[in-house]
Amino acid sequence: MQAASETLEAREAGRLPLNRRFCIAPMMDWSDRHSRYFLRLFSDSILLYTEMVTAAAIVHGNRDRLLAFSDAEHPLAVQLGGSEPELLFRAAQICQQYGYDEINLNCGCPSDRVQSGCFGACLMRDPPLVAECVSALKSATSLPVTVKHRTGVDQQEDYDVFAAFAAAQIEVGAEALIVHARNAWLQGLSPKQNREIPPLKYDWVYRLKRDFPTQQIIINGGIKTLQACREHLRHVDGVMLGREPYNNPYLLHDVDAVIFGEQSVTTPDRFVLLQRIYPYIEQQLADGVPLTRMVRHLLGLFNGEPNARRWRRYISENAYRKDAGIEILHQAEDLLA
Repeated sequence: MQAASETLEAREAGRLPLNRRFCIAPMMDWSDRHSRYFLRLFSDSILLYTEMVTAAAIVHGNRDRLLAFSDAEHPLAVQLGGSEPELLFRAAQICQQYGYDEINLNCGCPSDRVQSGCFGACLMRDPPLVAECVSALKSATSLPVTVKHRTGVDQQEDYDVFAAFAAAQIEVGAEALIVHARNAWLQGLSPKQNREIPPLKYDWVYRLKRDFPTQQIIINGGIKTLQACREHLRHVDGVMLGREPYNNPYLLHDVDAVIFGEQSVTTPDRFVLLQRIYPYIEQQLADGVPLTRMVRHLLGLFNGEPNARRWRRYISENAYRKDAGIEILHQAEDLLA
């Protein structure tokens, strides 16, 4: 893998374009910096995203706690939540100072908490306001500004309404639209149900790309394999996977070859990947980070392998202890033999 510092320097020098061909979705309580560090071990080319961070929290809160990350995580986009252009403007300036590679606006989250803040998927009801927010983000930063949204809200089944929302964001210069190919039902479904129950509309996303052929369109929702990604890439510019890489991270082991065409890249096995993250975990432990915050992202690494259940169970039962250290992982690794 190319050194992270070299990759960052190349991008800052304008020699390395941001590649949205394959992305890992921003997910609350999942996409933390420890998870991103681990997923970066699979490929230098994957575009990673933070959890959604509200603009108000960035402007008024503990910025280091919310935004700090390792250079090894690049390329990395920050996802912002908010509907007040002035707050988004200030938050974007701060995010650029922290060194992110992209600013993404959340217009897809259906949770009650997000709705109560008047942002997320409910913003799709107000395309002009979203366009105003995108304009504020673009005026605040030289970074690419993108929008993640749904195909609609509730029972809205008119493609033209969906396309009009997209057109409003394209007109003000959104570099890419990342479309979760389902409607968001704002009442009656939990966030988990909203990822599963509303029907997928891949054809709408493909049509959007045909209608706006020069616009970057990235598809998201219900995609579980790299082969499925290849099929989608026949119709759109990029693919974003959600929970599947977290539940089964080793599906990414040949992403460089399958998605990016880098046939010469050596595919590490699971044990090599584990050895690669040990120094990071030891450093984080020395900095006072509890073991359980990091190892929860590793539980699925051996899915499908012999004794994978013993691995998961041992970590789950022991990593939470206050005195838990790296030896918990060594002991769990012994159980895989």
